[in-house]
Amino acid sequence: MSSEFYSRIHSNPIIAAVTDLSKLKEVLESPCEIVFLLTGNIFNVKAAVDELKDGGKLVFIHLDLLEGLSKDHIALEYIHKSINPDGIITTKSNLVRIAKEIGMFAIQRFFLIDSISVESGVKTVQSSRPDAVEIMPGIMHRITSRICKEIKIPVIAGGFINDKEDVIACLNAGAMGISTSKEEIWCM
Repeated sequence: MSSEFYSRIHSNPIIAAVTDLSKLKEVLESPCEIVFLLTGNIFNVKAAVDELKDGGKLVFIHLDLLEGLSKDHIALEYIHKSINPDGIITTKSNLVRIAKEIGMFAIQRFFLIDSISVESGVKTVQSSRPDAVEIMPGIMHRITSRICKEIKIPVIAGGFINDKEDVIACLNAGAMGISTSKEEIWCM
């Protein structure tokens, strides 16, 4: 999975971050090859994942935002075997480790609010060893550059990405890709 993820993100670094399942048609019509599913519950997530994957998209479920399942080993195994996304996103390092143990692609998301959160995030990532990291907000280009140099794991910048200039600045700072819920950027 990791080689397909890296190939696709190199091909198109814009990741569609879906916060409303009514936007699946727009995502499917977009050139985005990777989708972060930031919404859903145990009743609708499988259908959303299947529809996106049938449309040729790589789909990553944000576990912390998925409703109706606990956030533990059994839930991850169920998601892996029954829902079958291409991977997961989470802020929780213990879930990253479990996901990696069962063969899932794991993206660790963390929020940068001050220098302590940057240091803590770097240590957490070095310990949990996710396949990629999403840092938020993504518009902090100097911090993005620093993190890219320190952790040596692919970085995705997300949050407050509002226009082409933000996308270019994130990529120039070293991010491998950007995630955004702004539909107008999906088709850039």
